[in-house]
Amino acid sequence: MVGRIPVMDVQPVVDLGRQSAKATVGEPFPVSATIFREGHDKLGAEVVLISPDGVRQAPVRMEKLVDPVDRHRAWVTPTTTGAWTFEVQAWSDPIATWVHAAEIKVPAGIDVELMFTEGRLLLEQVRSLLPRKATAEAKVLAGAIKAAADTTRPPEARLAQLLAGDVSAVLAAYPLRELLSVAGPYPAYADRERALYGSWYEFFPRSEGAVQDPTTGAITSGTFATAAERLDAVAAMGFDVLYMPPIHPIGEVNRKGPNNTLTPGPTDPGSPWAIGSKHGGHDAIHPELGTFDDFDAFVARAGELGLEVALDLALQAAPDHPWVTSNPEWFTTRADGTIAYAENPPKKYQDIYPVNFDNDPRGICREVLRIVRLWMSHGVRIFRVDNPHTKPLQFWEWLLAEVRRTDPDVLFLSEAFTKPPMMHGLGSVGFHQSYTYFTWRTAKWEIEEYLREVSSESDHLMRPNFFVNTPDILHEFLQYGGPAAFKIRAALAATSVPSWGVYAGYELFEHVALKPGSEEYLDTEKFQIRIRDWEGAEAAGRSLAPYLTRLNEIRRSHVSLQRLRNITVHHADDENILVFSKRAEGRAGEPDDTVIVVINLDPHGTRETTVHLDMPALGLDWSDSFVVHDEITGADWTWGEHDYVRLDPGHEPAHVLTVRSPA
Repeated sequence: MVGRIPVMDVQPVVDLGRQSAKATVGEPFPVSATIFREGHDKLGAEVVLISPDGVRQAPVRMEKLVDPVDRHRAWVTPTTTGAWTFEVQAWSDPIATWVHAAEIKVPAGIDVELMFTEGRLLLEQVRSLLPRKATAEAKVLAGAIKAAADTTRPPEARLAQLLAGDVSAVLAAYPLRELLSVAGPYPAYADRERALYGSWYEFFPRSEGAVQDPTTGAITSGTFATAAERLDAVAAMGFDVLYMPPIHPIGEVNRKGPNNTLTPGPTDPGSPWAIGSKHGGHDAIHPELGTFDDFDAFVARAGELGLEVALDLALQAAPDHPWVTSNPEWFTTRADGTIAYAENPPKKYQDIYPVNFDNDPRGICREVLRIVRLWMSHGVRIFRVDNPHTKPLQFWEWLLAEVRRTDPDVLFLSEAFTKPPMMHGLGSVGFHQSYTYFTWRTAKWEIEEYLREVSSESDHLMRPNFFVNTPDILHEFLQYGGPAAFKIRAALAATSVPSWGVYAGYELFEHVALKPGSEEYLDTEKFQIRIRDWEGAEAAGRSLAPYLTRLNEIRRSHVSLQRLRNITVHHADDENILVFSKRAEGRAGEPDDTVIVVINLDPHGTRETTVHLDMPALGLDWSDSFVVHDEITGADWTWGEHDYVRLDPGHEPAHVLTVRSPA
């Protein structure tokens, strides 16, 4: 039933409370509800956060929002990982009701002594409920009670003492709660910080350290040992997660050649996503990469450099995968007796058999869990899941719950570019992060809408990871925008959300598509080994690595850039200038951390305009002026509500500004 004080439409609540809302250790998240009552008496509301071990945290008072009507909100912060819950408590607030009436009646000379008598009785009631240790608070109330009864003083002076700041503070800390109504508890699971914040770098280990014979042109694959030599550069750029595509044996039947052709040469390596051959399946390593000992050494070296290794989990099989022989029922057999290969018309993947989860679901579940735990035992605590939207949601809910039950630190990233309900559903059932539509949001209005969506509309369902490119996705903005486009997208991704990612080659401005209108790379690394001259490009000034390094340095030094729900979009007169800010409470003893980002979204032209800032969102008054420091160029300026900017994409397309102090 509805409580005596109705508490309705509580958020964040996922699937009627059957699933947990997204939360992260150290990140505040908003709890809101529609709360109202009959008549004109006032009410109060609080949120109580309950830790995984059942300890109730100090209640946090909810504020009444201007819009929508009767909507209340409070921000709460989990401090440890695990399954938290929260309650919304609402009550009739006789103190607030009295204050409202007294502020009207006493100045008007209406029921003056009656109002003071009622006020005194309420204060005495609060004082009687104070804990013994609250001696200072009791003294404050005693003075107010005396003032309420002092008929020798003017009514205005008596009322002023009852409404004084110290009295109000005591009443706010120890409110009188009548007709208490409680909604909840509702679940919110707090994950470790890496679920929210991190910089990802993707490379194919077979390309790192590969060599080509100058005479024959034959290419020798890189190994875990040679790929480990690249880890130092990845760590030096400030990345936190090293993600590798599948490292398993690659099928030989229907193997694809360069650019997804059906005519591979005898030495073509095939697609890593065509998993399985005579050398084994998902629980094996491609023999050219090395052994499990080599993999363990690779993971260990990454850990020494502060990198976590993320491994691809692609639940599909090549035609010569061991599963095809041992468990043919795990696949779909067509009317002509052949096993159905993967298709996404007009694309065909003859080298891949999708798994049919409706055939022997129990056996498939056991096998996948075994595989995941195998790689967990070799130091993998992050999995990037390939095409999870092509598998049943029910399966993911089970698998992720099983892993979380024993290893809550293990994280799963959903690679699902599909309809919003499925993307949100995958997040709801346990995926910790999600790929997004970021790649296709390039116009100012699209970006503004999307930043609002991922930060405050879908944040309780999914955490976004803004990858600027992938082996599958080379957007036309990068194909035709030149080096400035690469800077623009990197700056936008790195500063707007706490997790972002880069696929190798981005720092070399790789931008040539397979054909006009295609988002496929020419000579895509999915089907062949690519040898890159990293050092030569950087020495010649043809590398974006220094810029990526600086962006990651800025991210690490600003807690505001490590949070999702704290973004404010501001206004600029030019349709190509995007302005937003991020603000977070400073670490112990430090002021709030506020960053303003201004980006020229036009890679071809210099833009001059005026930006207009929402000053309260920056923690400032409308008339304030303040100093900003450009973290990219080192320049300082004095800013206010309205500010001139000029951004030349050929020089620096973005300002990343730290708000330092009032001018």
